[in-house]
Amino acid sequence: MAKALAEVEEKVKEEEWPTIVLRPPIYYPESDGKPMAESDTHRKQMVYLIEALDDYFRDDPQVYVAGNLFLYYEEGDPHQVVAPDVFVVKGVPKGDRRTYKLWEEENKGPQVVFEVTSRSTRKEDLGPKKGTYEMLGVREYFLFDPLGEYLEPPLVRYWLEEGGYRREAEEQLVSEVLGLELQVEGERLWLYDLETGEKLLSPLEAQAARRAEAAARQEAEARAEREAAARREAEEELARLRAELARLRGPEKLGPGGTL
Repeated sequence: MAKALAEVEEKVKEEEWPTIVLRPPIYYPESDGKPMAESDTHRKQMVYLIEALDDYFRDDPQVYVAGNLFLYYEEGDPHQVVAPDVFVVKGVPKGDRRTYKLWEEENKGPQVVFEVTSRSTRKEDLGPKKGTYEMLGVREYFLFDPLGEYLEPPLVRYWLEEGGYRREAEEQLVSEVLGLELQVEGERLWLYDLETGEKLLSPLEAQAARRAEAAARQEAEARAEREAAARREAEEELARLRAELARLRGPEKLGPGGTL
């Protein structure tokens, strides 16, 4: 009897208090522990692109520029992730992010992606990453091989069309999405404003350029002062020599009637 009563009580408890299954939260890593780039050349190029683009779009609150940041594109599956070297998203607010989760950004993904590629990243950049960017609808995918390890020419653009990516390879290309011209100069890829022709600089490079201009201006001013001082000295010396010559000649003596 007591056993039957206990079973009834247990059954009532189960009906009144349904079992709640607690699932652990899904963890989306922020880093894979790998270095940002494999060489100083690659790192400097990535930093330049990020900083120059960020400065170029500084007055547009709806353009987000980032790089070397995990981009998760499927909610609930942290394995669906890609980490572009540099990417630009138009239509989302600026602001620091620890990761970029597509479902938290109104499903707005990058319109432009840059990969600073090398022989060691070739298979990934031309394989899984290229396929992922095409699937995400990235309109322009640029590959730049600064050391010329396998791309010739070293700059390639993939433009998304209805049937997939169309490849273009030149040392000078135009980004229709960004409104910028891309030019290869040695081991560097530079960005130029299409309207003004002005080269885009990172804040650090702009500061260095301003210092160089200030130093050049100071040197020009100092040179002008030296030249002016030299002219004054020459004029003073000429005046002194004339005076000395007049003294050596002495006063001329006039004869009767004012003749010599």
